[in-house]
Amino acid sequence: MKRFTQLYTELDQTNRTNEKVAALESYFREAAPADAAWALHFLCGRKVPRAVTSTALREWAAAESALPAWLLDECYETVGDLAETIALILPDTVGGLTLPLHQMVAERLLDLESLPLPARRKLLAQTWRELNANERFVWNKLLTGSFRVGVAQTLVERALASVAGVAQSAMAHRLMGLWKPREEDFLRLLSGAENDAGEIAKPFPFFLASPTQDPTALGAISDWQVEWKWDGIRAQIIRRQGEALIWSRGDEMITGSFPEIAAAATALPDGTVLDGEILAWTDAKPQPFGRLQLRLGRKSPSTKLQRDLPVVFVAYDVLEFAGEDWRARALSERRSKLETAIAAAAAAPRAANEEDAQRDLFERLEPATQRDFPLRISEILHPVSWEELSHRRMESRARAVEGVMLKRLTSSYGTGRQRGDWWKWKIEPLTMDAVLIGAQAGHGRRANLYTDYTFGVWHGGALVPVAKAYSGLTDEEILEVDKFVRGHTTGKFGPVRAVEAELVFELAFEGINESPRHKSGIAVRFPRIKRRRDDKKPEDADTLESLRALLLQNNRG
Repeated sequence: MKRFTQLYTELDQTNRTNEKVAALESYFREAAPADAAWALHFLCGRKVPRAVTSTALREWAAAESALPAWLLDECYETVGDLAETIALILPDTVGGLTLPLHQMVAERLLDLESLPLPARRKLLAQTWRELNANERFVWNKLLTGSFRVGVAQTLVERALASVAGVAQSAMAHRLMGLWKPREEDFLRLLSGAENDAGEIAKPFPFFLASPTQDPTALGAISDWQVEWKWDGIRAQIIRRQGEALIWSRGDEMITGSFPEIAAAATALPDGTVLDGEILAWTDAKPQPFGRLQLRLGRKSPSTKLQRDLPVVFVAYDVLEFAGEDWRARALSERRSKLETAIAAAAAAPRAANEEDAQRDLFERLEPATQRDFPLRISEILHPVSWEELSHRRMESRARAVEGVMLKRLTSSYGTGRQRGDWWKWKIEPLTMDAVLIGAQAGHGRRANLYTDYTFGVWHGGALVPVAKAYSGLTDEEILEVDKFVRGHTTGKFGPVRAVEAELVFELAFEGINESPRHKSGIAVRFPRIKRRRDDKKPEDADTLESLRALLLQNNRG
C-alpha cells in the first residue's frame, strides 16, 4: 500500500507525460506482480463493489474525528471531495500498516461487503488509524470508487509495454478483454502468453477519429472514404471458436443485451472481428439515440422489447478475418472484405450454426423486424467535392446521424485517437437559452469554486430544471459566476445552492429525448455552456414548450 501511495503521489505531482510514464514504469518493474495487478486494475479505471455508502462514511468519520456532523458537512462542501475530506479531518497518525496492496484489497476492501454493519465500521475505523494521511487518502479513493489520478490509459499502456518489451499497440490489445487483477494474469500480460478462454472474447483496441471543422485542408476528397457518423453504441462483434460475442467500447460484454445481433453474427465465418455501431433501427433507417437508450442495461430483453425496439449492427470495418489480423491492411482492402463478409452472412440460412436458443429468434419476431437483417454495412457517400459534402452533411439531423466520417483510403486501423487518418465532421449542436438556478462546488483544483451548474427554462410562470453543465466557461468567467453564486444564494440543499434567477447562458447539446425520470419530462444529451448571454434577461430564456417543439421536430427527423 505504501508503494502504491508513493506512485499516486508521483503521478499527482507532475503534468509532464514522460515523468508520469517513468513513474508507472518504475512501479511495474519494482512491485510484486500481485500488487501490480491491482494497481493496473485501478489505473485502467476499473473499480470494486462499493461496500459503504457516503452517508455511512460521513457518519463514521465524524465519530472517529469527534467532529459534529454539520461541521464535517461544511468541510466537505469546502473541500469538494469526500475521500480527501475524511483523510484531512481524522487525527494524524504515523501509519504503520505494512500490508501490500493486494492484501489491503482482499482483506480490508473486498471483505467489508460481507461483514455485518458494526464489524464493517470497526474494520474501517481500524484501517484509518493504521494509515498515515497520504495512505488514508488513497485508501478512501479506492473505498469510494473515485480513484482518479490524471493518467490516460495510453500512458499506462506505454509504461507496461516498455516493461514487457513490446509495442504499445500490442500491449493495448493485451489489456482488452477479460483479464482479472491476479498475479497470473499480470504475468501473462507481460509475457504475452495466450489464454485460450480469454482470447476468444478479446476485442481489439478501438481506433478513434479526431474532430475537424475544415475538411478542405485534408486535400483531395477522392483520397477519402466518406460515411455517415452514426449515433449509437460503438462495439465489436467477435466471432471465434463457434461463439458470437459483442464487446462495447465501454469495455463491457453486451452480448446478452442484443441477442438478435448475436444470433445474426453466427452466420459470419469463424475468426472474424467487425467494428461498427449498434443502432435502433425501424422503417429501414436509424432512429434517434433516445430510442436506443430504452434497450440499454437490459441483460436479457424480452421478445416484446426486441419486437418493439429492433436494433441492428452497422459494420464499418473488419479487424480480423479467418483468424488473421487485418488491421495493418489498407482501408480500401478491408472495406472490400467487409462487404463480402456481410453479404455472405445476410444470404446464409439463419439457422446455420446457431444454438437452439437462437434458432427460432427471428421466427418469434414480427415480419416487420425480419425485413432488416441485424447485420448491415455502413453506407459510403460519393461526393465529388467538399462543397457537395457540406450540403450532404446538412441532412444529418434528419437522418438521425451526427455528421460525416472521413477515412483515408490507404489508412491502416490504428489504436486510440491517432490524428491524420480518421476525422469526424459533426453537425452544429442544438442550442437553448437557459437560466442559472443552482450550483455546486467542483472537484480537484476546482473544489473551492462553484463550477457545476443547473439550468432551467420557463414553464407555467416558473423555472424548471432541464440540464446540468460544468464545462464551457473560461477561468475568469468561472470566478465571476462563483462570486455571483455566493452573493445571490436563496437556499442550500446539501452541497447545492439555489440562486436568484438572473444569469442567462446559451447551452449547446447533441440531442433531446423524452425522459420520465426528469421533472421537465425531457433530457438533453451532452449539455455544455456555449456562452454567457449578458444581452438577455431571464424572461427572454427559452420555454419548456419550445424544447418540446424541438423534441417533436427531432423525432420526426
